[in-house]
Amino acid sequence: MSTAENVDPELVEQTKQQIRNLVREIAQLSKSDLSPVEFYDQLLNRIVSALAAAGGAVWVVGEQGSLEVQYQINLRDTRLADSQDDQLRHGRLLRRVLTSGEGMLAQPHSGTLDGDEAEGNPTDFLMVLGPLKTDTETRGVVEVFQRPGGSPTVQRGYLRFLLQMCEFAGDFLKTRQLRSYTSRQTLWSQLDQFTRVAHRSLDPRETAYVIANEGRRLLECDRVSVAIKKGRRCYIEAVSGQDTFDKRSTTVQLLGEVATAVAAAGEPVWYTGDTSDLPPQVEDSMQAYVDEAHSKTVAVVPLFRTQPEPKAGDTAPPAPPVVIGCLIVEQIEDSRPREGLLARTDVVSEHSSTALANALEYHGLFLLPLWKQLGKARWVLQARTLPKTIAVAIAAVALLLWLGLYPAEFWLTGKGTLQPAIKREVFAGIDGVVMDVKPKHGEMVDQHALLAEMRNTDLEVQITDITGQRTTTQAQILATQRALLDEKRIEVAERHRLSGQLLQYKKTFDSLGEQLKLLYQKKEELKVKSPIKGQVVTWQVRENLIHRPVQRGQILMTIADPAGDWELEINMPENRMGYIAIEVEQRERLIKEGKLSKEEAVLPVEYILATKPGSSYEGGVKEIEVGAAVKGEEGNTVLVRVAIDKQKLLEDGHDLRPGATVTTKIYCGRASIGYVWLHDLIAFVQTKILFPL
Repeated sequence: MSTAENVDPELVEQTKQQIRNLVREIAQLSKSDLSPVEFYDQLLNRIVSALAAAGGAVWVVGEQGSLEVQYQINLRDTRLADSQDDQLRHGRLLRRVLTSGEGMLAQPHSGTLDGDEAEGNPTDFLMVLGPLKTDTETRGVVEVFQRPGGSPTVQRGYLRFLLQMCEFAGDFLKTRQLRSYTSRQTLWSQLDQFTRVAHRSLDPRETAYVIANEGRRLLECDRVSVAIKKGRRCYIEAVSGQDTFDKRSTTVQLLGEVATAVAAAGEPVWYTGDTSDLPPQVEDSMQAYVDEAHSKTVAVVPLFRTQPEPKAGDTAPPAPPVVIGCLIVEQIEDSRPREGLLARTDVVSEHSSTALANALEYHGLFLLPLWKQLGKARWVLQARTLPKTIAVAIAAVALLLWLGLYPAEFWLTGKGTLQPAIKREVFAGIDGVVMDVKPKHGEMVDQHALLAEMRNTDLEVQITDITGQRTTTQAQILATQRALLDEKRIEVAERHRLSGQLLQYKKTFDSLGEQLKLLYQKKEELKVKSPIKGQVVTWQVRENLIHRPVQRGQILMTIADPAGDWELEINMPENRMGYIAIEVEQRERLIKEGKLSKEEAVLPVEYILATKPGSSYEGGVKEIEVGAAVKGEEGNTVLVRVAIDKQKLLEDGHDLRPGATVTTKIYCGRASIGYVWLHDLIAFVQTKILFPL
């Protein structure tokens, strides 16, 4: 029976169908947007499977013009790595296919063997080679390692199949090249847009925001930040996607530390998950920031201001560029930098350096606002408007002289509250749980009146334990005494032992008694009593305390005596206390010189109540606290206590309520009317412009 008769037609048809399916899959792959490595993986596996080959490799021309393995299957089985001469012959064979652009078959151990130009197949496999071509160039070679022994017809079939697959691969390369051209065109358009927008403004803050927002679109990353160097430190000026952000937040402060370290080094830093390769001065700050922000990739690129080129004949070396800030690029989810991110970051940082340097140089011009206004006001010096200009100048000078020389009373305004002068905070004397609160808000209580009752389970357990020990000790004392009364049965030595034991029991009994006494005194502190006679001014005191655990020293409520004197508590901003301090020092000096009495030296205060703002009243400063404290949105404030006439308020029909809002004015002497009106502006200029932090 012939061999042809032994072949199962159905098996042949199944094999052909499998090959057709592989061909269709490769055709679909050529139209996909896979990366080259992924495509060559899918391509070579299907080719090797379709040809039932031993292995294969895809060789691609690298950046240096040499052939590099892009993907391989069982390349080690060819034993090419065992001999350098075999590698050279094999490489020249691949280069021949690459140069000619034609496929070929290389029989096992074929080709030229001698000379510097020796090429061929040094392996035991049949090599089927096909070029990877586009319309303009050959980009690589696909190589299949086939088992030898097939007929010439079968081998030519291998080559035809491989060349057909290489055409599909060529279509993939053409499509990818076209996409690259399209992407490059889009990139140039985005870069042109970024360049025009980045150089549009000469304001450093606005330029930084443009760089951050437009740079993020161009880089296609998650976040871009811009840091500007001020002195030796870098401060975060802009974050993409955020019009405002808290510069005092931990994340922003840590990012500023990273930028400062990188700016000091002057070299770009790329973090992709491992800080071991970072410079030592950057490693700690980068790790602290990543732990806080959880970014997977962080690139910090210094921004430079280039120095002018040296003049002709100048022998001095050119000055190095100066770091003016940093560009920070972040990817939050992916630790692998996206394709082209490094090149795009270099372009963005270069244009950002120029734009930010120009903005900082322009913004740093001396008296810039004045030059701007003078440039806009040239028309005032024209002949037609000159008389008016002179008249306005004279009026302005007169106004300035009046503001600077005309004296006026200087009053500082502040917000405060009306409070009884006598008030006490009620504290918890011991840890416990509040079981009952006796008074309500606004209720009058007597001195030593019971305000609240607390319970301390640990204290009760201690009392029970000590009481039990004391009872046991007392029983031991009685038993020892009875034993001592029996003189006939007890020997002298035993009597001495029992006498000593009795003495020890009595001392223990007395010690336990003292402990129990102290515990009962401590238990008495669970009853919270009023320190003074007065009114409960704490709002919802029962709702806030009932069944609530409290600690020793914790404030439970406030008791105030409305029948006594009243006073104002003014929370004066710390930046205004200097004016008051100067006036206080002057009055103390006059008291020492005998020119003022202590009553006359009291600083006058005028105030109005929020409940009746039409009437004003007078008082006097009686105490100024030494320290400052943070008070809500007002920031650091100093407490000023003002003595007032309570009777005057009652006569005018005011219902005195603790905590009522008052608006006050404290007298601070006399000054020029301009200073009185503009003292806040003058202080702002001094602290924010002349001496900025």
